[in-house]
Amino acid sequence: MPVVDVQPDELRRLTGHEEKSDEEFKDDLFALGLEFEGVTEDGAFQLEFGPDRLDRLSVEGVARSLRYQYGDARGVTVPKTNDPDWTIVVDESVPEERPYVTGAVVRGVDLDEAALDSLIQLQEKLHATMGRKRAKGAIGIHDLTMLKGDVLSEQSTGNAITYTGIEPDGDTFVALDSNEELTPAEVLEQHDTGRKYADLVSEYERYPAIYDEIGLFSFPPVINGRRTEVTTDSRELFVELTGTDQWTIDRMCNIICYALAARGATIEEVEVEYEGGTVVRPDFEVETKHVSHDRIETVLGVDLEMDGVIDLFERSGLDADAELGDETVYEVSIPPYRVDVLHPLDLVDDVGRAYGFNELEPRYPDVGTVGQRHERSRLEDAARTALVGLGFEDLLNFHMISEEENYERMDIEPGSDVLGGGEPTSITEPYSEDYTMLRSWVLPSLTMVLENNTHRAYPQDLAEIGHVAHRDDDENTRVSEARHVAAVLARHDATYEDAKARLATLCNDFGVELETPATEHPSFIPGRTASVVIDGEEVGIVGELYPKVIVEHDLELPVAAFEFDLAALQ
Repeated sequence: MPVVDVQPDELRRLTGHEEKSDEEFKDDLFALGLEFEGVTEDGAFQLEFGPDRLDRLSVEGVARSLRYQYGDARGVTVPKTNDPDWTIVVDESVPEERPYVTGAVVRGVDLDEAALDSLIQLQEKLHATMGRKRAKGAIGIHDLTMLKGDVLSEQSTGNAITYTGIEPDGDTFVALDSNEELTPAEVLEQHDTGRKYADLVSEYERYPAIYDEIGLFSFPPVINGRRTEVTTDSRELFVELTGTDQWTIDRMCNIICYALAARGATIEEVEVEYEGGTVVRPDFEVETKHVSHDRIETVLGVDLEMDGVIDLFERSGLDADAELGDETVYEVSIPPYRVDVLHPLDLVDDVGRAYGFNELEPRYPDVGTVGQRHERSRLEDAARTALVGLGFEDLLNFHMISEEENYERMDIEPGSDVLGGGEPTSITEPYSEDYTMLRSWVLPSLTMVLENNTHRAYPQDLAEIGHVAHRDDDENTRVSEARHVAAVLARHDATYEDAKARLATLCNDFGVELETPATEHPSFIPGRTASVVIDGEEVGIVGELYPKVIVEHDLELPVAAFEFDLAALQ
């Protein structure tokens, strides 16, 4: 979950509620879904929230939400924009892997230290979330007074910069936090930021670059030039974003523009000149979605008047018009900075928050059934208790993982006929490259925990019972799902016999028959590996992890492990 640092004094100033105490703010923020995590050394609140509300990645966005909650603001607001004076010309040599660009000019912004820190934090948080660590979208913010625009034609009075592609060893520039002229290739080799983001562009034949009349001033998505660095003295800014998807960078641009507009800045449009036509940005178009009155009442479980629903929408920063017919349907206007409203239920959620979830009265459902624990849950709890009794520390890891962690680092191939080798259940549009699929087995999660705990004392005996999945076209959902039991023993004398002894004791506790015929698995040492066969059915693996896997996870001790299907204990 994203964590944002917010100064309470800034909240008081931007909301206009100087009388609010820190404790009152904490309660108000919790009502918005922002959880207080602590205080930084300089007194800033650390707030954690769901990654859907990216417009709250800055103090300006949080303050905007509070003003709606307090009733100080209502409905959709769209910043006024001035006509464009600047053009971004997209050259045909731009790398095809990163073809899109957008931007805006911001004038009259007052950047004190707090405002500049908030802007930098917003930029980096957007990079980490919506920008997918700059892979899908990257932001460059420049001091406009340090740019010299090209003249497009004799008749033109505007200014132009060019988004183009250059050779890795082409023109030089002085990057941020540097004092020497470097080519883009040298930046990737010698600059700390360049090395960090080198993987994003290192395979390109030509690197993305942005030029003004003076020369190269931005090397997206890696780093900006020092010449256009933004400081507290900057009053006019040029915001440019490049990426792999136009919609994504346009919405990232909107969030930044709204944050700066909250500081009193004026937004000026820019023209983006593609080969196939010209578009004007930022894109402040207000979109609409529909939701029925009956659905709002059904989901929230309360009776509401039509005027009351419209009032709740406006207090959420939305606008709504009622369309009367066989049923009442609301046409709801969505502000340009809201990237999270994708479904009518998102609108119901906004109404519920404005109404106050704490105001909803719990009630029993009108169904004639009696709830009880599922047998699978009983089995899982019993197995977990047995593992703890055997000396294992019980873990609960994320069900999502990356393909690199699930397959490559465990030395198995996707689609191979071994435990964990099933075809990946991939996420079409993952929010993070660290979580691109549902894990196909549990052991990768446990080895990651071992990797992150090499500074802890040994032995480390860890176990987890968790969800796994892989593609299976024979299933109705085309996904085969199961609960697996997995355990690792990391110690200087860990052996196959240790893991098998714990496994045998576990099986004995549940009255099932265990056999361990020899087998091979890429993650385990040949000759020190066996199949887990319970009541005649092969359900898992037990053995000593292969040295290659141990070294890949920076472990210096042998690791014995086992994993099998929980259902085999029934």
